[in-house]
Amino acid sequence: MEELFNRLNTQGLVLTSIPRRSYAFFIDDLIVSFLMFVAFYSSFSNAKTVEEVIIITNNLFLYIVLLKVIYHTFFVWQYGATMGKMLFKMRVVDANTFYNLSFTQSLIRAIVRVFSEAVFYLGFLWGVLSPTKQTWHDKACGSIVIDV
Repeated sequence: MEELFNRLNTQGLVLTSIPRRSYAFFIDDLIVSFLMFVAFYSSFSNAKTVEEVIIITNNLFLYIVLLKVIYHTFFVWQYGATMGKMLFKMRVVDANTFYNLSFTQSLIRAIVRVFSEAVFYLGFLWGVLSPTKQTWHDKACGSIVIDV
């Protein structure tokens, strides 16, 4: 851990704060929710009650998970950041090289991220308590999130 902080200092890089990561998380979830709503508009528009919307959402659970994995994998792999992270000027990088993640690393990160959410957000809480601010999905693929 000390070595990571030394290398960050040498490169002039700073780990992103947890509050900023939370804002990006919120934006990304809004984007994924909007995409799901657009993709399944006809199903949602036929719902007459809140209970029907909940049932539709439950029936689309696997599609929602798949969309989240695709969204996070693609943007982190291609751009080093999701749209939310881009908005708040941060990047996901390999903790050893400080370069963008490979496709495999991005995919692992996205899958473990969904798992972290499903287990009462414990993977995110781990990041709050970690000195390196690494969540479970960061640890799983060897990434850190830095300011740009």
